[in-house]
Amino acid sequence: MSLPRLPLVFEATYRGDRYVGFDRPEPDARQTLYRVADGQLAAAFISTDGSDSAVRASVTRTTETITVTVGDPELRPLPPLLPLLPTATGHALLSGFMGTHKKKWGGRSAPEGGEFTPPKWFFKGFGDWVRLPGETLNVPARPVALIEEPEVALVYVNDAHGTPHYAGYTFGNDLCDIGLHREDPGYNPYCKLCDTSLTPWLFLGAPPRTVTGRVTIVRDDSTAWEGGFECGADALYHRVQDMVEHLFSFPAVRRPGLVNYVLLGADEASFHDGFRIADGDRIAIDVKSHGVAFENRVRYVSPTPLAAPDAAVPTPDAAVPTP
Repeated sequence: MSLPRLPLVFEATYRGDRYVGFDRPEPDARQTLYRVADGQLAAAFISTDGSDSAVRASVTRTTETITVTVGDPELRPLPPLLPLLPTATGHALLSGFMGTHKKKWGGRSAPEGGEFTPPKWFFKGFGDWVRLPGETLNVPARPVALIEEPEVALVYVNDAHGTPHYAGYTFGNDLCDIGLHREDPGYNPYCKLCDTSLTPWLFLGAPPRTVTGRVTIVRDDSTAWEGGFECGADALYHRVQDMVEHLFSFPAVRRPGLVNYVLLGADEASFHDGFRIADGDRIAIDVKSHGVAFENRVRYVSPTPLAAPDAAVPTPDAAVPTP
C-alpha cells in the first residue's frame, strides 16, 4: 500500500556548503538542492506561516542549485534546523516528556475540560548531542538496563523576541537507562545521558495523530528482538498542545534564536518484554505510517580518567611570600 505524500524539508551539507531539499527520492535517484545560508531555513519558519508552499518559496528564491545523487557520500544530512556556526554551540535544546503514553495511564486520555497536570519533563542534551541515522549511540559503560524509545519529536524555533514558532516534526530514538530510573526516579537526569538519534526529515504540518511502526534489534547479524509501537498524539494521555504550552511558559526555553526538539513520549518497548540491549546491538526503527526507517548501533563507552591537577597552578593554601 502506497503512503500519502507528506510535505517535508531537509538540510544537508555538500562540499562545505549548506543546502535544503524537498521530498525523499528513491535511492540512487537524482535530486535538486538549493543553497542556503546557515539559519535561513529556520528564519523562513519565523517569517512565513510555515506551510509547504511558503517555506519552499522563501528558500528557493534566487538561489544557487545543484543536482546530486541520493546516497552521494559527500551529501551529509543535518538534524532539522540545527545551527552550524562556530558561535552557535548550545543554540538547540533536546528535551522531552515522560509518562505520556496511554499505556501508562490504563489506556485512558486526559479528561476533557479537566485541570491540566503537566507531565514530568527531562533535559536530554544540546543540538550537537543529536545523532543521525547510521551514527553510533554512546551510553555509559555499565548501564543497568537500556530501553529504546521511538518517539515523535516536535521542532520549534524562537524568533528574536523569544516567541516559539512551530516548524514541524521528525522521529527519534530516545535511548536511555530505564533500569537506573527504576532504581531511583531521582536518578532520571543520569538515566537520560545517553545519545539520542533524530532523523533529518522535517515533516511540515500539525503533529501527527497516528504513528505506527516496528522496532528490530539485531545482535551478531541475527534478530534478537522485535515488536511494534505507536506514538502519535492519539496514543498519548496528555494533549500535545497542553504539554507544549506549559513547556514554553518557562523563559529558559524561549531564548531568542533557540531551536527546540521536543520528544512527546514513547510506547512500551523491548525492556517491558524482558529483553536487555547489549553493547554492539543495532536498533532499527521502521516508522511504517510515514515511510521512515533508521538504524543506530549502541556502544558502551568507558569514561576517560579525570585529568590530574596542573602542578604549575598554585593551590589556594600555597604560602604567599612576604616582601
